[in-house]
Amino acid sequence: MKQPELGNMVAELRLQKGLTQERLAEEAGISVRTIQRIEKGESQPELYSLNRLSEILGLDLGRDTVFDVWLGALHLSSVLCILVIPLLIWIYRKGKDPLIEKHGRDVLNFQITVTILLVVTVVFLLASPLLIVMINEGGWIELSEKTMIVVSLVPVAILICIGFLCFFTGIRNTLRVLNNKPYHYPMSIPFLR
Repeated sequence: MKQPELGNMVAELRLQKGLTQERLAEEAGISVRTIQRIEKGESQPELYSLNRLSEILGLDLGRDTVFDVWLGALHLSSVLCILVIPLLIWIYRKGKDPLIEKHGRDVLNFQITVTILLVVTVVFLLASPLLIVMINEGGWIELSEKTMIVVSLVPVAILICIGFLCFFTGIRNTLRVLNNKPYHYPMSIPFLR
């Protein structure tokens, strides 16, 4: 929603709730002058201010399309499972919007968890031939050729499953967030709180 309709809506809702400009400013954590300028249609509020006013006044006052791009990029980065992309978005935007901060933590927790799983799987993939040789040479267990192939392919299968998980989870959550629906990242360890 753009000015001047936004300012008129904020003023009307504030009066309906019986709030003064001072009280609304106090609850929203923004200055009285900002409330006055918004209500007069003199300024378009920052996303944080818009979200706070929406919460307090109980109405969706509209979202910024730039915000949707950042939020979509944040969730879509899960498809690539490159930890740097959501980290940079989160660092850059977290102070400007609490929703980005929350979503960023969830995406980063998922990607950190997946990255750890990937590292462990790759280490196992690289170590499995050595383990097979050690087991056969040491005479601990006699492994057939088929068993050795299966043991070698297990980490590859895990890597493929992780890839599918990241791809489908990233796409699904991006679409859900852009349609204002709840999202979910499975297996996430809450490293960031």
